[in-house]
Amino acid sequence: MVYPSLSFDNGSPIHPVSAMDYLPVESLRALQLHRLKATVLYAYERVPLFRRRCEELGVEPRHIKTLSDIRLLPFSKKIDLRDEYPLGLNGASMLETARFHCSSGTTGKPICITNTPDDIAVWQNGAMRCLAMYGINASDVLQVSYGYGLFTGGLGLHYGGEGMGCAVLPTSGGNTERQVMLMRDLGVTAIACTPSYFLRIMDEARKQGVDFRRDTKLRHGIFGAEPWTVEMRDNIERETGIVAHDIYGLTEIAGPGVAGDCEFRTGLHIWEDHFYPEIIDPETLEPLPDGEVGELVFTTISRRGTPMIRYRTRDLTRLRTEKCPCGRTMRVMDRISARSDDMLIIHGVNVFPGQIEAGLLRVPSVAPHYQIVLSSTDTLDLFEIKVEVTQEAFTDNVGAMENLRRKVLEAVKSIIGLTPRITLVGPGTLPRSEGKIKRVIDNRRKGQ
Repeated sequence: MVYPSLSFDNGSPIHPVSAMDYLPVESLRALQLHRLKATVLYAYERVPLFRRRCEELGVEPRHIKTLSDIRLLPFSKKIDLRDEYPLGLNGASMLETARFHCSSGTTGKPICITNTPDDIAVWQNGAMRCLAMYGINASDVLQVSYGYGLFTGGLGLHYGGEGMGCAVLPTSGGNTERQVMLMRDLGVTAIACTPSYFLRIMDEARKQGVDFRRDTKLRHGIFGAEPWTVEMRDNIERETGIVAHDIYGLTEIAGPGVAGDCEFRTGLHIWEDHFYPEIIDPETLEPLPDGEVGELVFTTISRRGTPMIRYRTRDLTRLRTEKCPCGRTMRVMDRISARSDDMLIIHGVNVFPGQIEAGLLRVPSVAPHYQIVLSSTDTLDLFEIKVEVTQEAFTDNVGAMENLRRKVLEAVKSIIGLTPRITLVGPGTLPRSEGKIKRVIDNRRKGQ
């Protein structure tokens, strides 16, 4: 297929890796259907669990004639990967396998995903398309501070950066003092890590007297792997002067590079020529139309190692109906700020940590570090939020601190409708993360 010549508003030609981003919608839907049919047939023939579930529903590959027929197929969930551990959902033989990636197994067996060489190429392509969309190119120095190894974050951005011609600095997570030193000394222009770890880097830079605008060349932050709010993004940009980009991925689907935001920030463009999205009602499991909020479901329509069909991500979002001003035809989803399994039920009210974060960051004297602590008595839940105060605002003046505490309480209460206990703590008091941060400590009795 020959694509038309495309350019950005400034007249510069787009990066060749981005050509598919602008595929005419009719051509995109035809490609999706072709790949969906092939993937369903492949999984039906090679993945016993998928075949059994299709048989239970009376569905065969020949029944998939349109994209809407995807609703005939069974869902898959993370528990399937654990129940079939290690390789029960494999579609590829060991000779066809290039690499394994696994999640942490902190709550039991890990999930294990098989990748063929083509699967890795698709993953790298997605990461490259995100980087190109962010304006990152061969002149950039990319510091990858996601964890390497079984976790998909580090290697995903590493290969994406190398594919774009960047000079890649594979720092992984940890040793934050050295991370700041290398960032300065090697002229790093872009960093990829979790947003919570970048907050840790910001703390360390502040301790060393490093000003990001004055002392570094950093211009881009590529953040993902955990929900983060618009308020957190604004805080990072205000403090450092960088542009904070959102990147989405998950081990089960492809790691970072499934979706990313463009310069207009209307949401995250999904590379749906490889990852077909649906939104479902998490209770009824019925598909929802574009524009309605629900649970994000993905089907990998070009993966062969571990094909995932109608995988329930537990991420809550919506697919947008309006066209993005950037011209990309790939659908946009709202940024992920909550997961259905992160929801807390407090005094009968559904609360997400992201809501609390959004409220806290409306108060200028509060640092972006907080911890939610839940406990219980015989009759009720106890709900406390520990919040760090900025160095400038922290004081021994009891009246001033009480006034700030009331402001924080009102900001949180206005969003969640509950009245938690607010505990203000000094700078550097709460735990920091070198990977994904744990925001919630739930000490309530089991069974409640």
